[in-house]
Amino acid sequence: MLNLAVLLESSARAVPDRTAIVLGEQRLTYAELDTAARRMAGLLHSRGIRPGDKVALSCPNLPWFPIVYYGILKAGAVVVPLNVLLKSREVAYHLADSGAKAYFCFEGTPELQMGQEGWDGFGASEGCEQFFLLTAAPDTGSPLAGAETLTAALAGRSADFETVATEASDTAVVLYTSGTTGLPKGAELTHANMTLNALTCQQLFGEAGHAQQVEHDVHLITLPLFHSFGQSVQMNAGLAARATLVLLPRFQARAALTLMERHSVTVFAGVPTMYWALLQDEARGVDLPRVAKNLRFAVSAGAALPVEIHRRFDERFGITVLEGYGLSETSPVATFSPHGEKPRPGSIGRSVWGVEVGLIDENGSPVEGPDAVGEIVIRGHNVMKGYLNRPEATAEVLRDGWFRTGDLARRDSDGWYYIVDRAKDLIIRGGFNVYPREVEEVLMTHPAVSMAAVIGVPHGSHGEEIKACVVLAPGAELSEEQLVAWCRETMASYKYPRLVEFRDVLPTNATGKILKRELRATNATPVASTE
Repeated sequence: MLNLAVLLESSARAVPDRTAIVLGEQRLTYAELDTAARRMAGLLHSRGIRPGDKVALSCPNLPWFPIVYYGILKAGAVVVPLNVLLKSREVAYHLADSGAKAYFCFEGTPELQMGQEGWDGFGASEGCEQFFLLTAAPDTGSPLAGAETLTAALAGRSADFETVATEASDTAVVLYTSGTTGLPKGAELTHANMTLNALTCQQLFGEAGHAQQVEHDVHLITLPLFHSFGQSVQMNAGLAARATLVLLPRFQARAALTLMERHSVTVFAGVPTMYWALLQDEARGVDLPRVAKNLRFAVSAGAALPVEIHRRFDERFGITVLEGYGLSETSPVATFSPHGEKPRPGSIGRSVWGVEVGLIDENGSPVEGPDAVGEIVIRGHNVMKGYLNRPEATAEVLRDGWFRTGDLARRDSDGWYYIVDRAKDLIIRGGFNVYPREVEEVLMTHPAVSMAAVIGVPHGSHGEEIKACVVLAPGAELSEEQLVAWCRETMASYKYPRLVEFRDVLPTNATGKILKRELRATNATPVASTE
């Protein structure tokens, strides 16, 4: 028997009065968080949710996220976290594909109306039976006609609920990812996958950092909790370690530094663009020496952190950023900078406890020798069960127990790995994975678009910007601005192309396949700042 919720429950028993969650002036102790999650579980059970049922969640970094997340787990159900930027069409797809029976969605803000998008997506999904609206102010009514608020649903509900006994091999979380092509597919991660990965991260975090001892760690969580990085590496591992989690719903460098000072943050995790932004900010009014004194551990993942940012961050904060590597399919952590050894900027370290990492060539044979390049393959307790209801896609990436990542790396003589390339067409914009084929298929639904190829072009702060190379339909008239505006209304904000180039033809090979490498070669110059 194993349930991922044990990470919270164990800490709630040990330190019930310690602050677990902070958002602004709001505080939740471990006991309060666990109690709220039990009430959530009871609500789900009363509404017909049974062990193994899928329950979707769209919520930014707010206390509602861990309350609902662990409530779903306690009920024995499966958490399906969704990107908060999804539009209604995309929400409907994820609900239908996962077979979600219930959906929790935050109301959003005037700038990000995720509640309306979620409500519309729920309305377009025939199989999803329950919708609960998470509101910013608990006592307010529903801003969406017909939508039940979670606060109203929980009113008067007892916290007397016993966590369902799930098996280690049961699915705990379904994380959606596209690999490198096609529509998003759900990676099924078991209770064992997620629990062992969180405990591995807890061990790594406990070992590394300054020599100074702290009573308990304080994490700043600005990585989105719907993503595996923030969810496993910080929320699950942090709560297992009895840490205090300070939530920042939207990353802004000044706000992050202010919270790091105010709450004596000891652990920061981010993607490279976040570190870049922290170094760009002048931090007026922030006691940077105090921030640096308290910070004992910093970790980066999601894309390679430039060596120059490593150097500048160490110079400014006295901390060497440690890098790791993983994917949604690997829970996510597979490699990390080893404790006790001098960090090597640019390296993703070596495999973590219980995980094997290797390199293979295009024929699947092991790649040997220092600095030889091959595709990263992974096996261990962290590798997913498979893609939900997609046996063929699962068979493509899971072979003889090894997960094939599609990412290329080299390994030095000491066994440290260095990423040299990503999966061929994947774009990483500001830490978010963007899959060109999905964007291209949406573009092709525009009546004026005949053909489209989407590529990533270098960008100073985002890492990459999304560019659409488009061939218009005969006789069609469309400006770049019009197409960008249409994309903005049709796709999540991290996906849509900010750059458009109209072409008479797209380069192809003899079989008619578009040669994206030629498009990338003509767009190698970094582009100016975009929104």
